[in-house]
Amino acid sequence: MANFTIRQLRYFEALAQHRHFGRAAEASSVSQPALSVQIKELEESLGTQLVERAARQIQLTAFGEAFLERVTAILRSVDELDDFARAAKGQLTGRFRLGVIPTIAPYLLPTLIGKLNQSHPALDLHVRETLTPRLVQEVQKGQLDTAIVALPVSEPTLTETALFSENFLLVRPRSAASEPAPKGEDLRDMRLLLLEEGHCFRDQTLGFCNAPSAMPRDGLDGSSLSTLVQMVGAGIGVTVIPQMAVEVETRSANVSCTSFAGPQPGRTVGMIWRKSNPLSEAFAEVAGVVRACGQLDHQGC
Repeated sequence: MANFTIRQLRYFEALAQHRHFGRAAEASSVSQPALSVQIKELEESLGTQLVERAARQIQLTAFGEAFLERVTAILRSVDELDDFARAAKGQLTGRFRLGVIPTIAPYLLPTLIGKLNQSHPALDLHVRETLTPRLVQEVQKGQLDTAIVALPVSEPTLTETALFSENFLLVRPRSAASEPAPKGEDLRDMRLLLLEEGHCFRDQTLGFCNAPSAMPRDGLDGSSLSTLVQMVGAGIGVTVIPQMAVEVETRSANVSCTSFAGPQPGRTVGMIWRKSNPLSEAFAEVAGVVRACGQLDHQGC
């Protein structure tokens, strides 16, 4: 009978995710030699090879791929046992891993962290900012407790809780402030600056103006809303930002913000977590704190 440890399984999962011993070791907060030894011992215990080792990157063997599916299920069950014990205490304490998408994190977190410290002083908050597909995956795998994203995500294993809604605003050079407010379809004829591919906010903006996601971009993509707004201030084009970002992103830029003519574009911000998580009731309490922060008035310009 194979004899292996939960720690070895976690190291193997990290290695499978990063496909690199160095990056897996860094993510696991151990040295690369220590992780390599544990993986080797796990293989010896199983009596078969889990990974094909190469100079720059590793690949899982066929057995390794099948083993990974079972390891993932085992580790999620172990995590839920820990969550079950925490839930039995009647309050949310200890480590709380929260994911947030980049078009929300800089504007909501400063207020949210303070409020959570007040409402849940025993909480050890860990925040991860990344794109929606990765957050969804990490919540499903138990690597995150919850995540704040734009809804819907439509994953049957996840609970979705709507928190608040907000409109999108047009950002254009200050010299254009007196021009009539455009409609969504007018954006297709403008030099529209967008976030790079992978951001759900990019897709939402393109959907509003009925533009194809594969439309030629001519180098007009940016990695952050800050970059896009500063490019607008420099006279390069126009962009669209969520209402919560207006105060932060436009205060030092030579731009003007306006609502659109006709139907207003927007999004619903919500939280997601695994339906099977024993801490679901506690997460609903956290969602209430997030909702209160998000419903604060956001000033336009």
